[in-house]
Amino acid sequence: VGVQTDMATPALARFGSDTVKRQFLQPSIAGDFVACLGVSELGAGSDVAGLKTTAVKDGDDYVINGGKMWTTNGTQADWMCLLANTSADKPHKNKTMICLPMNTKGIHVERKLEKLGMLSSDTAEIRFEDVRVPQSFRIGDEGKGFTYQMIQFQEERLFASANVLMALERIIQDTITYTKGRQIFGQPVLANQVVHFRLSELLTEVEALRSLVYRATQLYTSGGDVTKLASMAKLKAGRLAREVADSCLQYYGGMGFMHETQV
Repeated sequence: VGVQTDMATPALARFGSDTVKRQFLQPSIAGDFVACLGVSELGAGSDVAGLKTTAVKDGDDYVINGGKMWTTNGTQADWMCLLANTSADKPHKNKTMICLPMNTKGIHVERKLEKLGMLSSDTAEIRFEDVRVPQSFRIGDEGKGFTYQMIQFQEERLFASANVLMALERIIQDTITYTKGRQIFGQPVLANQVVHFRLSELLTEVEALRSLVYRATQLYTSGGDVTKLASMAKLKAGRLAREVADSCLQYYGGMGFMHETQV
């Protein structure tokens, strides 16, 4: 759902024409279309400027060749928010965003990728072979795609940071409940003061993250440049997710290794 609301559609909502909004954004909001984002490639993950997929003009169309990797929703999407090179200009000025229907001839879903986590979402490798799409499906101006994606990334980072808050709270509260009931050496695990200290520390860190997310979101909704705060929030969220999960897991003993234990 986060891909739909905060990764694949923000640039379309902000920069797309009324025509492409009606064709792609409106049914996505209504839940009739599933969207995916086509940015990352083999060799061009964090280095967005280094992507190789091309969209070459041919009459009124673009002809797309290349591929995308780690595409969430890729096996079920109705359309892709695609970032591709449309000229030989500098890497930050030669990219364009295009709404690409996923049932277009020449699009191949090569495989569904097997991930370590986040198993509720599908992730795919996509290949494009002479895929023809109307130039009218372009989002905004040609050559502005890199800038649009950098703006779109900020919303993605804020979503990722906010999304983790509830999960972290749940893990800590579940751990409190479990350690109240688990007896060891004649008393509940939670009766050990060091456990109190650690869980209190983790809750404090979660609240610090919440404050950062709220501050960044307020700045974003007021039209400010949120690049720094959104990046800080995502960094803090990622590190805290590992820290909370690992710390709480220790208090479950062998049960922490079982699938039936939510942590």
